[in-house]
Amino acid sequence: MEKNIVKNKRVREEYKIIKHPSGLTICLYPMKGFASAYALFAAKYGSVDTTFKTNEDGDFVTVPEGIAHYLEHKLFENDECDAFQLYARTGANANAYTSFDKTAYLFSCSQKFEENLEILLNFVQEPYFTDESVEKEQGIIAQEIKMYKDDPDWRVFMNGLQALYHNNPVRIDIAGTAESIAKIDKDLLYRCYKTFYNLNNMVLSIAGNFDVEKTLEICDRLLKPTADLGLEAVFPEEPAEVKTHETVQKLTCSMPLFNIFFKFPAFSGRENTEKYIIYNIILETVLGKTSAFYEKALNDGIINNDFAVSALNGRGFFALSASGESKDPRRVLAEIKKALKNAKENGLPEKEFENVRKMTYGEFVAVLGSVSSTATFMMDAYFQGNNMFDMFEITANLTYKDAMKLLAELDEENACISIVEPMEE
Repeated sequence: MEKNIVKNKRVREEYKIIKHPSGLTICLYPMKGFASAYALFAAKYGSVDTTFKTNEDGDFVTVPEGIAHYLEHKLFENDECDAFQLYARTGANANAYTSFDKTAYLFSCSQKFEENLEILLNFVQEPYFTDESVEKEQGIIAQEIKMYKDDPDWRVFMNGLQALYHNNPVRIDIAGTAESIAKIDKDLLYRCYKTFYNLNNMVLSIAGNFDVEKTLEICDRLLKPTADLGLEAVFPEEPAEVKTHETVQKLTCSMPLFNIFFKFPAFSGRENTEKYIIYNIILETVLGKTSAFYEKALNDGIINNDFAVSALNGRGFFALSASGESKDPRRVLAEIKKALKNAKENGLPEKEFENVRKMTYGEFVAVLGSVSSTATFMMDAYFQGNNMFDMFEITANLTYKDAMKLLAELDEENACISIVEPMEE
């Protein structure tokens, strides 16, 4: 068992990254003084992973959209009961989610940690699919897809991604479509499970009040060794330019919603993490709630307090986003472009930049006050090829010159706006 202790002198904290003989990577962060523990058992497998091959495949295979989310739904069941029933007996809170590039199963508890961990490791490693249960789930997920089709907040976001990307699978809803999920059967589920739920493609991330040695004993006993299949997931070629600059849909809402995206090429590893952090700081400096842009736009009545900015990143995609409500979304886009162009030409306001950098660093340190955030940060960092403390160091060492260099790479014209307008009465 290969053990590595990751330390950070700046915050005087450390955690363990263990490569278990089974192939699984385990991240452990015992936190003294905390009453609860939080565990994530996650696969590097999300909705974007529709085309892949292993060393057992002759060529790449493409599976129906939404299958990662479908698999997450089905994995909680076995031939006797479902995992939620088992957690109900221990008093733990359990859940799962599928994102664009990962699937995670989790629980939090303040007692019976070892018992809860056994439940987690057991059900995720024991898939049970039948023709009848798979067919039944199609109706449930079809209703979920229908519900999201009528959700203005979700639609303005997904319509924006569909305007942003020509081919990248991030443009497809995580749950897929009614047509795509109709193609899913138990054999496809087992194939995707075998491919992506290989322990070499997963991580177990735990933070809070737990015993490290007892945890590793459970892992030794329950983890089922798997051979590395040489998994390779690929994405279709994606043009640099946005697909379309504007998309509009009418739904039931009280005020027009908008989501603005600026397109970038995909990044990976530490570069992905660095650009995510730095562009978030740039966006907050130029457009955030303490910026001159925000104050003026608020006073002019073109945005309200729901306005927010962020970077969106993952495997195979990277974009900057601004979203909110406005009676004139197109004017918001024009003003944002103007503010970004001005910052590129005349420089970021240095005092504001430094304040946002320090605030961002403080927010990262505050993560260590939450068991759930700490476990999630470890998981995310591992999947990006980093350790959790890299985010601290990138932020602490960021200079004004670094930020201006990245700002120069932003093409404010390579953008799209998604608008959801109220239905006409």
